[in-house]
This record gives sequence, structure tokens and C-alpha cells, in this order.
Amino acid sequence: KPPMEITMDVETPPCGALSVRVPAETGCAENCTAPEPMSPNGRIMEEMGIYIVMMMGLDIPVNLPVFRTGIEAELITRSSRFCSIMDGFKDGKPRWVQTVVNVDDHIIVPRLDPTMVTTNPEKAVEDYVASLSTLPMDRRRPLWEFHFLNLETSEATSTVVLRLHHSIGDAMSIMTIFMASSCSTADPTRLPAMPPPPRRTGPIYQGRLRPPLTLSGDYLAWVWSYFVLAWHTLVDATLLAATILFLKDPRTIFTPPPDGTESCRHKRFLHRSLSLDDVKLIKTVMNCVHKSI
Repeated sequence: KPPMEITMDVETPPCGALSVRVPAETGCAENCTAPEPMSPNGRIMEEMGIYIVMMMGLDIPVNLPVFRTGIEAELITRSSRFCSIMDGFKDGKPRWVQTVVNVDDHIIVPRLDPTMVTTNPEKAVEDYVASLSTLPMDRRRPLWEFHFLNLETSEATSTVVLRLHHSIGDAMSIMTIFMASSCSTADPTRLPAMPPPPRRTGPIYQGRLRPPLTLSGDYLAWVWSYFVLAWHTLVDATLLAATILFLKDPRTIFTPPPDGTESCRHKRFLHRSLSLDDVKLIKTVMNCVHKSI
């Protein structure tokens, strides 16, 4: 079965959600494990409807057969979330139920506007990724999908976009699975090379010891630090209670209007490349301290 194709005009994304027709997921295989209860965090993500959208730039054109084989052989087998659907919300017992996954249903090759692709490929990719927030996902199958954009931009030869439900995992767990599912181009039997971890010269955190009682000045400073801590705790608790009761956060461009007239206005994240030297300059000016965890 060929990958799913979507025709979309990326210049004028719609205000409402677009419908995408997908085939129903096949039944559960005989070797599926028992349903797994959904964690409280997963339930919250399901109620809020939060999705993760990841962009990955490649320096070579997209090779669909290689990606499909890797997804089927590595990604799905390493995490049961990629082959499970959500069920049990009606009876009040949300759970993960494993099902048979048709990888072709999760591979999408969009056909973008040829004019936009020719004149401004960066804008075409940006508009398409932004429009993914308006597209629903079929809950009869696992809530993840790969979008392959085989067009060259100023930063990549091709682009791969992953969209998945936040209940499947967070950014760190997804990146860990991706790294474990990939391999080195020089030696396919080895994991990709990673930078060496920083060397630690001592513990991450070390409690302050009480100074000797013979030094009165140090002892008073030590006692005074606890008074300062108690004062800041009292101020924070008071501000928290005031915020809950009557204080309001300042309005920003992300604050929805009280009348809901602009609820359909699109808000989007723009992709920009930052220089590492600029990041280091900000770190130096703000006197930030890097801590390895």
C-alpha cells in the first residue's frame, strides 16, 4: 500500500480543522499484551489535547523505503506506545490497548503548492508545519505520524516532521528512542557517535554546613539566612494566594480575549536558526551557570 498523500495549499491554511480520511486500524493481534492503565500524566495530556511536532532536517533526499523499514523494525518494537491506542474513557478506566500497526497509514507525503515551493521553499515548509495543529488525528490508530517533505531549503535537502500525542512521551523520551533506533553511517551495527559527557569535579549539590559556634559573625549570618528564606517563602505564598483570588497575569499576544472573538486566530511558532556564539554571549552577559544533570 503506498504512503498516504495529502494535497494542501500552504498559503491559506483554513481556520477550522481539516478532515483527513484514513483507513480503520486493523484488529489486535493474538500476541498483544494485556491492556496497560494510562498514567495520570497521560490522562491530563489526553484531556488537554497536546501534541508534539518535531522537525528534522536531512542533508540527503528522503529515502522512504529506508525510513519505513526503520520505523517498523526499530521504533515500533522499542516502545509499546507506538503500537497502542487509547481506550476505556467511557467506562472511566483509560488504558493503552495494543493493536496491529500499518506503517503506511502513518507515513504522509504531502503535495504542496508548486508555486510556493519554487519561490519560497522555507515558507512552504513553515506553513505546512504550522497547519498540522489544525489537522485531527484518527483515534482508531496510534496517535503518531511522519510527514516527509522532499524539497530543498537553505538549511536542509529534505525535511521530516513527526507529530505525535504528548501522552505517548515527552521530548526527552522521544529523542532517547530516536537515538536508540538510529545507527552510525560508518558502521550500521553501532549507535551514532555522541559527544562525551562533561566531567564532574564534585557532587551536583552539597548542603551548607553550619559554621562553628565560636565565630559569632558567621553564626549570625547563618541564622539570618533562614530568616531570609522564611520571608521569601511567605512572600511567594502570599502572591500565589493573591493570584488565585484577584490578581491577573499581564496580557500578551498569546492571551485569548475574554469574549472569544479571536479564538480562531492562528498562532504559530516560527523556525529560526540561532548562532551558538550568540547563545554563549547571552550566557556570559547574564552570568548563567551550566549544570550537567
